[in-house]
Amino acid sequence: MPGMIDPNLKMLKKGMKNPFHPKIGKNVWVHSSAQVIGRVTLKDYANIWPGVVLRGDINEIVIGRYSNIQDLSVVHLESERGCYVGDYCVVGHSVILHACTVKDSALIGMGSVILNHSVIGEGSLIGAKSLVTEGTKVKPESLYLGSPAKFIRKLTKKEVKHHRDWAEKYVRLAAVHKQGIFQSL
Repeated sequence: MPGMIDPNLKMLKKGMKNPFHPKIGKNVWVHSSAQVIGRVTLKDYANIWPGVVLRGDINEIVIGRYSNIQDLSVVHLESERGCYVGDYCVVGHSVILHACTVKDSALIGMGSVILNHSVIGEGSLIGAKSLVTEGTKVKPESLYLGSPAKFIRKLTKKEVKHHRDWAEKYVRLAAVHKQGIFQSL
């Protein structure tokens, strides 16, 4: 309803310290065009790329160590549920993560949408342009594709390791960007 204040916001009292500010770990990189708003925690070595929006206004967002959120992705939540991305995760370009959990070493392909209450299992791969519908529980170390996303097969140990390799590669690339080598207009 227009004009309604979210119950989570009622806790703010006059003179109270604002709990709705980002918390940034060591060696984090956030591109200057990204928006990091409200209760967002970026753990050590997280990297946030151009045009990303992390809007932690009505609950919290946590991005794990060595994880990246790539260009033009949006991360949001709902009043009752935050959004959580584990360690060594790769979230591709133009992904929407909404009030979901992405466990360690998962890779979310470009253009995918992960909806409320979904859990992406550790080491899983969500193929590009997939739709993970509300409440879906993706098995660990599995490949899911499609709209709606369906289980395709188990991933090999080598494929799962490749996700971590990509996360580490993005940390190195973020360090280069942090040095100001790449200029934008």
